[in-house]
Order: sequence, then structure tokens, then C-alpha cells
Amino acid sequence: MLTLYSYPDLFGVADNNAFGLKVYAFMRLCGLEFDHQHILDTSHAPRGQLPYLSDDNETVGDSDTIITYLKSQYDLQIDRALSPGQQNLDFLVRRTLDDLYWPMSYSRWRDDRYWPAFRDAVLREHADVTASDLEAAREYNDKRYRYQGIGRYEPDQVYARGIGDLRVVADLLGDSGFVFGPEPASIDAAIYGFIANIYFYEIDTPLKAYVLSRPELVRHCRAIHERIARA
Repeated sequence: MLTLYSYPDLFGVADNNAFGLKVYAFMRLCGLEFDHQHILDTSHAPRGQLPYLSDDNETVGDSDTIITYLKSQYDLQIDRALSPGQQNLDFLVRRTLDDLYWPMSYSRWRDDRYWPAFRDAVLREHADVTASDLEAAREYNDKRYRYQGIGRYEPDQVYARGIGDLRVVADLLGDSGFVFGPEPASIDAAIYGFIANIYFYEIDTPLKAYVLSRPELVRHCRAIHERIARA
């Protein structure tokens, strides 16, 4: 039995972390049967990171590695028709989304304007999470931001960087369909994992304001959200 371990849900999406939601959406789009376990403890995860996948005796970490494993192990056809050029674009978009992760995370854990609302939402929706848990996570993330570099920027610079990433993704999307045509590919699941965690986020950060200003991002996000809800 496939089991996906990822962070808790929030604001109506299945995982409040973009990488876990990316894998969840991919698995739903592919019609895989799996159990979804929401956890905070990363001690059993490869490299101590979520999400991770359990497949009988196999444990796989890292969102891209999980997706590659599932496509190979279960002969999934979702990306089979992609041309070499499309595969390269898929790679570049995923790297852009990896960069977007940092401003997104910063808006929740570091920015004093938005942190209280995020903290209160988690505490309201998850009774098993304590305020001390979140404060410890905030301190940990603050160190990560400084080591990565984003924590050395001014807030306006952080969000300008994230909006730059969002602009590139928005410009790829048309008025209908998905990145490579009328049916979604795995890159659409990846985009959804990030955009849904901004669009459905009930706090008006600069990133959300930009998403709302781009109909392409909203349309794509809602289209994937509806597909995986009925999958």
C-alpha cells in the first residue's frame, strides 16, 4: 500500500507545504490509490524532510524523486508524450518553483506582519499542534533563511524575487488547458502545489496579491484543484 507522509492540511488544501501538495496532486491526477498521513515528526523521513513515500518496504524522499519513482514503478503515462524540449521546460519550471519556495515560506514564518495570522490558523485547525511547536519551527526556519540567503534580504526584496518567479510561471499559462495541452502533466501538479498554497492562503501577502492579479494562475490552480477533488 502506498502511503504519502506530509505536513498537515491548511486553508482547504491537502498539505500546507508546496512540495507535499505537489506529490499529492500528482498521485491524484494519476489515479493512484494511497493513504495520506499528515505528520510533523520528520525523524523517520529520508534526510529528515517531508514529504516522503512508503511503498511496502521501500521508502522514498524528496518530491521529485518520489514522482520519478512512481512513474517508473507503476508505469505512469502522464509525461510519456513530452518532447525533449518539453522535458527541459518541465525541469526549468520546477527549478523556478524551488526558488519560489523561499519567499512563500518567509511570508509565513519570518514576516512579522503575517506570522501571527498563520500561527493562529494552524493552531485553530490542528489541536495537536502547540504554540511552542510553532515557535520552535519558526526559530529553525529563521536559521534556514539566513543560511540560504533570503533571510538577509529586506522584505520587499524577498517578495520581488517571489513575484519574479510567479510572473514566469503565469506567462507560460494560457487561457485554457494546461502547460503542455488539454490534459495535465506532472508539471501542472508541481505548479498547483505552489500556487494553491498562495491562492487559498487566507492572508493577503504580496505573493497572493500578485496571484490574484494574474487570471492565468487562478484559472490553472482552480482547474487542478477541481480535478484532484473528484479524482
